[in-house]
Amino acid sequence: MSRPARIIIDLAAIQANFRFAQALAPSSKTVAVVKADAYGHGSVEVTKALEQQVDMFAVSCLEEAMVLRENGLIKPILLLEGCFEKTELNVAYDNHCELVLHSLSQLTHLLNATFAGPINVWLKIDTGMHRLGISLEDVESSYEKLKASEKVKNILLMTHFAYADELSGEYTTKQIRLFEQCIQPIITNAKQKVALSMANSAGLLAWQQTRLDWNRPGIMLYGLSPFDVPQGQAEQLIPAMTFESQVIALREVSTGESVGYGCTWKAQRPSVIATIAVGYGDGYPRTAESGTPVLINHQRAPLAGRVSMDMISVDVTELTNVKVGDTAQLWGKALSANEVASWAGTSGYELVTRMPRRITRHFVD
Repeated sequence: MSRPARIIIDLAAIQANFRFAQALAPSSKTVAVVKADAYGHGSVEVTKALEQQVDMFAVSCLEEAMVLRENGLIKPILLLEGCFEKTELNVAYDNHCELVLHSLSQLTHLLNATFAGPINVWLKIDTGMHRLGISLEDVESSYEKLKASEKVKNILLMTHFAYADELSGEYTTKQIRLFEQCIQPIITNAKQKVALSMANSAGLLAWQQTRLDWNRPGIMLYGLSPFDVPQGQAEQLIPAMTFESQVIALREVSTGESVGYGCTWKAQRPSVIATIAVGYGDGYPRTAESGTPVLINHQRAPLAGRVSMDMISVDVTELTNVKVGDTAQLWGKALSANEVASWAGTSGYELVTRMPRRITRHFVD
């Protein structure tokens, strides 16, 4: 029998989350963000499941795009970080990719490049993220250069939010205002409609004014909320990843005895400890503290002691009918990865994205 730790990916849940994203902004088009192997959910399988519904997919870089092309994806692909080298421009064009331009050097490389025909460009404006993006004072001149170039077909204006997961965030309001002010001269002088994009998952769920021509949902497609607090729309998402393993041993521990490396957990009473075949080598966070919830037979039980490479220990003293071979859910539909992440000092984004190759994936509809 193979090692029981595994991931189950519910593709129907991802499809449902995508339909929900579309329903929030029915007049908009949607870019499904599948970077980082679809946030750990399997980019090839996810794009095949969504291809009939999606207008465009987005990845971080050309390497990620080529994996999808090599596996038969036909829909347009947006490169969220653009091209890192000017030699990539021809490959991007030949493979029907659209480019985010976020720096003047990228702009120069594009204008000086030679390829067969015009390409679609998303001009990224830095409204406060201060990570990537054209500065506010360079936006209008950059747009005019692109507009005048025969190498550019369509130009879309976009920005990215730094703090949209803060529901009362004044910073997001400021970014929206700066974006609107910055693009107004371009829109006023344009002879045709200028397409716009602001909303990521948090924007799409909670900031109605950011739902423009194109929205870019990412984490919400996989059923995780981008917020640290309850939010009405996010509560309707369906988690797509279930991470589970099995109980492989049960042990009675006397009062005062310790469990695991470092002897950090000591029994305060006669206890029953279940050992589960999963650890940080499988993607379970080593930083998860004692008390982190685990579901065994749909019952909550607390983590006991340190996470090791291949195993964790769980205090099942209060549970009924636990036996070797029982299923243990580390996160999934009944236990959010976000909740587990809060016990590990990280985010649900990181937990689902960093799953290693050792863990087997099973895809279901």
